[in-house]
Amino acid sequence: MVRQTQAFKQESSRPRLIQSMIDAMRVPDLRTKILFTLAMLVIFRFVAHVPVPGVDPQALSQAFEQSAILGFLNLFSGGALANLSVAALGVYPYITASIVMQILTPVIPSLKALSQEGEFGRQRINQYTHYLAVPIAALQAWGQLTLLQQSGVLPGVDFGLNLGTLAMIFSMVAGTMFLVWLGELITERGLGNGISLIIFGGIVASVPSIIGQGFLERDDAGGLLLLAAFGIGIIYLVVLFTEAQRRVPVQYGRSVFRGGRMQRQSGSTFLPLRVNSAGMIPLIFAFSIVILPATVASYFSNTNAAARLVTDLLSPNGLVYYMLVVFLVVIFTFFYTMVVFQQQNLAENLQRNGGFIPGIRPGKPTKDYLNRVIIRITWGGALFLGFVAFLPWLVTQATDIRALTISATALLIMVGVALDTMRQLEAQLLMRNYEGFIR
Repeated sequence: MVRQTQAFKQESSRPRLIQSMIDAMRVPDLRTKILFTLAMLVIFRFVAHVPVPGVDPQALSQAFEQSAILGFLNLFSGGALANLSVAALGVYPYITASIVMQILTPVIPSLKALSQEGEFGRQRINQYTHYLAVPIAALQAWGQLTLLQQSGVLPGVDFGLNLGTLAMIFSMVAGTMFLVWLGELITERGLGNGISLIIFGGIVASVPSIIGQGFLERDDAGGLLLLAAFGIGIIYLVVLFTEAQRRVPVQYGRSVFRGGRMQRQSGSTFLPLRVNSAGMIPLIFAFSIVILPATVASYFSNTNAAARLVTDLLSPNGLVYYMLVVFLVVIFTFFYTMVVFQQQNLAENLQRNGGFIPGIRPGKPTKDYLNRVIIRITWGGALFLGFVAFLPWLVTQATDIRALTISATALLIMVGVALDTMRQLEAQLLMRNYEGFIR
């Protein structure tokens, strides 16, 4: 009895997070999921260091030092582009295909009907997304190889429509689809959203090099402290806006046959409408759109003055670049939120289940009311995402520390994925009567 009391006191004295991790590792199936997820991420990091043939490492390093565009693209590939790995494209062609499919689904009647067919429809749309990701990955691979070839990174490769070039493109496309497969394995057998965790793992893997190149090599202790303070502040804001929600009260009334007669029963709950329901998708999409013209113009910057002007104007370190990003982030936040919100059919589902919002008539008035609410609260999420996208430029101008130009977006993605994974693990623990990570 004394030993049990001492053990209980010892567990109570541990921090909540550490104790929850210990509890998770004690459950056999949860332990298996966690270890499987970690094993898949390790495989991803191994693949990220498998280079395509014919690369000059010294010229590749010099190209990244001279091009801010390559440095930005390298962040989201988890450092794989710096090695010109077969995984240099990351999973972003698949994400682009997913966004395109989500936009087209409510527009094309056949896709809209397919999305309403339950699990079969979701699997078929996912299959179409995989098909669409392949040509997108091939085009992106061609663009990146063209940009690197102009920088002298591929001296022994006769770049063009030949067997050597096609082999490099096919290997990069295969690397992307392999990462997508790993992500889906994590979603099915592991813990969390696999695609998001692949992105998370890539960004985390690139953080030490950012810190080393930006601060440690220059012996800049003050800059390192500023980066830490900057990171803590962004993490706080990300958690605050990610968890913020507007709770719309809902009442349910239904008739139940009991004791030989019909009785009326009622209950109350709420609809949690998130302030930032779009997550990090608008940021990723906005950065991808704005970086595209500069990337294309860089192919012709050596021979065309207009192309050089576009490259300089839309440099990832410039004010025009960040102003366009903020504008697109706000637009995409509203667009993506409304597309997802319309697909949920909340007003119709409430009416079907006997629910109603107090003071609002069911049907179209409820739909209009929810649309007004979601538009008002989305302003907060859109402006927050725009602030996160613009903040690195402000901090860079104040401190002249270039390593901060990408930290806010990376932190937003990292914190968002971490919160989602912790929330899923908490649900698994609560099912087994353990306390979770999140209070």
